[in-house]
Amino acid sequence: MKRGPIILSCCLKPSLGRGHLTFTCFSSFSLSGSSGQRSFPNYSPKKPSIKDSEFVHHISSILKQRCYEPLRQIMRSFETKFRPDHLVWVLMEIKNDYTLVMKLFNWSYMRRSPSLEARCIIIHLAVAANDINSAHKLFHEFWTSSSTDGNTLLVSHFLEKLIYTYKDWGSTPHVFDIFFQVLTEIGHLEDARKLFDKMLNYGVVLSLDSCNLFLSRVSKDIGGPLMSLKVFQEFSEVGINWNTVSYNIVIHSLCQSRKTKEAHNLLLQMELRGCFPDAVSYSTVINGYCNEGELQAVIKVTEAMLQKGLKPNAFTYNCIITLLCKTGKMVDAENILREMISQGVFPDNVVYTTLIDGFSKLGNASSALRMFNEMQSQDIIPDVIAYTALICAFCQNGKVADADQFFHELLNNGLKPDEFIYTTLIDGYCKAGEIRKAFSLHNEMIKMDLNPNVVTYTALVDGLCKQGDVETANVLLHEVREKGLILNIYTWNALVNGLCKSGNIAQAVKLMKDMEVAGIQPDVFTYTTLMDAYCKSGQMNLAHQLLSEMLQRGVKPTIVTFNVLMNGFCMSGMLEDCQKLLSWLLENSIMPNATTYNSLIKQHCIRNDVHAATQTCRDMCDQGVVPDGNTYNILIRGHCKARNMREAWFLRKEMVEKGYNLTLETYNSLIKGFIKRKKYREARELFDEMRKKGLAADEEYILHLCGYE
Repeated sequence: MKRGPIILSCCLKPSLGRGHLTFTCFSSFSLSGSSGQRSFPNYSPKKPSIKDSEFVHHISSILKQRCYEPLRQIMRSFETKFRPDHLVWVLMEIKNDYTLVMKLFNWSYMRRSPSLEARCIIIHLAVAANDINSAHKLFHEFWTSSSTDGNTLLVSHFLEKLIYTYKDWGSTPHVFDIFFQVLTEIGHLEDARKLFDKMLNYGVVLSLDSCNLFLSRVSKDIGGPLMSLKVFQEFSEVGINWNTVSYNIVIHSLCQSRKTKEAHNLLLQMELRGCFPDAVSYSTVINGYCNEGELQAVIKVTEAMLQKGLKPNAFTYNCIITLLCKTGKMVDAENILREMISQGVFPDNVVYTTLIDGFSKLGNASSALRMFNEMQSQDIIPDVIAYTALICAFCQNGKVADADQFFHELLNNGLKPDEFIYTTLIDGYCKAGEIRKAFSLHNEMIKMDLNPNVVTYTALVDGLCKQGDVETANVLLHEVREKGLILNIYTWNALVNGLCKSGNIAQAVKLMKDMEVAGIQPDVFTYTTLMDAYCKSGQMNLAHQLLSEMLQRGVKPTIVTFNVLMNGFCMSGMLEDCQKLLSWLLENSIMPNATTYNSLIKQHCIRNDVHAATQTCRDMCDQGVVPDGNTYNILIRGHCKARNMREAWFLRKEMVEKGYNLTLETYNSLIKGFIKRKKYREARELFDEMRKKGLAADEEYILHLCGYE
């Protein structure tokens, strides 16, 4: 009678034993009819001579009789005569005593390497005794030895010997399953696949756990998702009934390769194939879409997950929160956090740190601090990443003192700051004009065996240049070069900006040429900085030449570049050129901003042409550009100058309603205008408003108001 394929049960449960994957239980085999399958050969070892038979029988008898004595003591008198063949023959005599079998094998192994046949027999006996851990170890030790590394022929030879010795030792097909696992674990994936196919010829289909292990390794090691899909399809055709774990492996592989749509399709097909997805299945796809920034797809899959009655876990929520933070949707991200907590899923350090970092990147230091405090209230200890995000938020908002406070809290908590934290603080102090403190941190950083990088030195150079100390900045740059650090575009730009601010435009131009010699091409910031310097010095022809050079080199100007030119034309009284530039921007679909129009409005007001200024503001609104606080301040001062106090008062009211603040100059212009029109009540109202805001009016106007009182 022909036997059908032996399907190893998917109920095999992996457990850890001596560092290897083993099985703790087995279930019965299911048999189905099939044709064309090979039978396992009958085992027929080399026959011993009469003399060898007597020797083997004598040893076997003594081993059984004296089994409680140390084996080395029993075998001492036989050691010189004991050959590898004797081991196999003795094993046949004592195979029913597994403990004695292992003692003899270990004794023999310590003296000489056993034959391949003996190894296979011992493995079969271990499986027969349900000592799966030892069987796994024997396979693993043999295949991780240097002599077998990458030897495909030896794999084939070993398998043939394992098949040859299969009968008469009480073994089960699980022996081939363990062999398959070991080959997979050590990365012999092609050999493992050949073993799988070979066993099909004998009607053996390997266990689902082993196939999942193979599927997982294939998805990571060779071919990625395409190979895992191929294996997934081919194995199912020969009797492997994949489970949820199997699908999750392939889904994960697809998502890792940014093929999330394909993973999503596979998720949808699971139920049609009689396999139900779990929270891991959905969370993996959600994470895939999150990594690709597909928020709508994330919402869709999450809704489907909830409809199935599956609850998102911490990983799911964290993925969604991370995506929302990356896209700046911090209100939505915090709402997800609240939902997460309401569902009994408690956020960890990663979730809170993600939110702190998200608020930090938006410059929302207060919300970042609120998340930080909430994190601590939940007894979650912040790590260096959380402190770094919070320190960045404060530095970005110019609150360096607060940043420094948390820096010292970090130190007091035993955490070690890295180069990034030091650089962030140094940059914060430089922007605040506290150069000494910045250099003090730089020195402290070096004492901590942290190496300042080019970003650190760029911050210091920028700080020195903004204080007008270009000479010291130059000296520092020479030191940086001596340390082997390569200056980047930001370092050069900081120095160019410093030279321009100090009025040394010629040196700035020379530096720009030095940049090119050093292999760094000037960018839009470099050109815009020089153009601004030319414009402010009234050299509009040179500024215009620089724009032409910039365009020829393929450096795309920003609206800031055009605003610099617009302001330069206005300052030079070249209103016609201003109008031409504005028309050119609109014709080329470059959208001006409020700053662009403000320069023109200001120039009209300087010329006392309030009508033209008002018309420019209307044109600005018609283009969809919203006036900012500066627009209102300029127009109010223009109307005050033209003694249009009714219009100025109306604009002031509209401005406040929109949340903009009047400047000191605007307050003084309004007060002056009302006093001249003898509108003392309005002037007094503005004066009180100024005082509440901590602004001081001109003494001349104060005396007028005192006289009025």
